[in-house]
Amino acid sequence: MHRTTRTTAVLLFVAWAVDYLDRQVVNLALPAIGETFGLTHGERGLVLSAFFVAYALTQIPGGLLAGRFGGVRMICLALVLWSLFTGLTALAWSFTALVALRFLFGVAQGLFPAAAIDTLSRRSLPSQRLTANGWIQSSNAVGGLLAAVLGGLLLARWDWRAMFVAVSALGLLVVVAIRRWLPAPLPEEETGPPLKPGKGAAAALLKSPAVLGFAVLFFAYDVVVWGLGSWSASYLTEELGLPMARVGLVAVAPTVLAAVAAVVGGRLSDRFEGRPRRIVVPAMSVAAVLIALLPFTGTVGFVVVATLISGAVGLCYMPCFSVPLRSLPPALTGTASGIVLFGGQLAGIVVPVLFGHMVDAFSYRAAFWSLILGPVLAVAVVLRVPQTSASFLAGLRNAVTSTGTPTAVPTAAPTDKEDDTDASAAPRPS
Repeated sequence: MHRTTRTTAVLLFVAWAVDYLDRQVVNLALPAIGETFGLTHGERGLVLSAFFVAYALTQIPGGLLAGRFGGVRMICLALVLWSLFTGLTALAWSFTALVALRFLFGVAQGLFPAAAIDTLSRRSLPSQRLTANGWIQSSNAVGGLLAAVLGGLLLARWDWRAMFVAVSALGLLVVVAIRRWLPAPLPEEETGPPLKPGKGAAAALLKSPAVLGFAVLFFAYDVVVWGLGSWSASYLTEELGLPMARVGLVAVAPTVLAAVAAVVGGRLSDRFEGRPRRIVVPAMSVAAVLIALLPFTGTVGFVVVATLISGAVGLCYMPCFSVPLRSLPPALTGTASGIVLFGGQLAGIVVPVLFGHMVDAFSYRAAFWSLILGPVLAVAVVLRVPQTSASFLAGLRNAVTSTGTPTAVPTAAPTDKEDDTDASAAPRPS
């Protein structure tokens, strides 16, 4: 990778790790928070979903703001705001106040993802972009691991309020690092198609069936991620009797394998020049089988099966973004990724609260089995979305023409060869 790309990836890796740490510590604190306020499982799910409502609603505006004001400015603003609301969570005095603070925290973090992708796209070559993003997104697993270990230790020594205060300062340190060491962007002729997006570019992306298809694919991916991530700690403590201090330790293997899988998925996506179904179909098929087995395991078995699920699903992260990020100029990648991220975060709104209600109404077993819908949907969708840049841009040009907005995509097809089995590009019967 280019030196500029490597430096940018390292800084964004750290920023994403802190993002995920601040987001995930609430999952470990959820049993203690529930006891403090006397919450049912459904109400605990609402605490988690409040974040995702705000986070999802901010994805597309975050992408537009990154394109308007620059990804770096929006990254720094997001870091400062979410660190503030992380600390203020410790002051929650009621269930309503807690939900409100988690909502504001979600707004702040929602500004970050598209801005981060915008920042990297301006500092990376298209042929290396997914590999770099894979390394960066592996930080999610690292952040989850840090949240599990650090959060578990802090909860064992202090209480959940002190934990939120302790982790809130990390984001401010990342702002200082970014302002000091982030390199300047690469020349525009190196980072993507040499064009200035037209006035209707964002509207065309919002209406593009291809971009919306990748958003649904990311929704399916996040059904599994947030279902397991939000409730595994509660299941291990309530059903299997594992002490809270040990819950953080059993998360080590799943998070490490998820980190490795994200890197491998990004590298394979670059090598396959997109073609997400080559990764998603086999990986999600394995995940579906493993989810069916998960409720029948004890503590050790749960850790082993959950680890394998994390690895299988982790391979599918970058394929959800692969074709749009390889195809579009940097000025449009923030908006496109914001749309895809919005689709994924809808799962964060729906899954935690539904999972909690299913536990209350039925059992943890039924709740875990419901997560199989994620892999099933992912396989169904990935067979329909464009598999290469050529088919993606062809469909986007058609969308631009049909809506009457100015053309904002290249008129020449990219150089990568079309997949002969690309269903989205195959002729349809009249």
